[in-house]
Amino acid sequence: QVLLEESGGGLVQAGDSLKLACKESGRTLNNYAMGWYRQAPGKEREFVAAISWRGNNIYYGDSVKGRFTVSTDNTRNAVYLQMNGLKPDDTAVYYCAADRDSYTIATMSRKVEFWGQGTLVTVSS
Repeated sequence: QVLLEESGGGLVQAGDSLKLACKESGRTLNNYAMGWYRQAPGKEREFVAAISWRGNNIYYGDSVKGRFTVSTDNTRNAVYLQMNGLKPDDTAVYYCAADRDSYTIATMSRKVEFWGQGTLVTVSS
């Protein structure tokens, strides 16, 4: 069984920074890419960032480019999302994703193999 556990969400003010973490437990996902999606109230799930196992392929959603940075720690089977310059529009539940292919995470959410339960990020104006 694979379990992806997100942490680091919370309430912040516009302009603040926050770092999310997602750690995999259970069956070790060797050579899996990981990434992040988010879903705001009343909106569809939106791609945020993805990174390949070795970190050589990285993708970002247009709305977060230049503000968010995704990184991975394969020794801990973890992925992180550093979020800077947060805006109220960034308010959402952020979900961790894992799949064999980072491009799949970036472009084909329906085919993503594993999902976390999500962590709420609220940005006040």
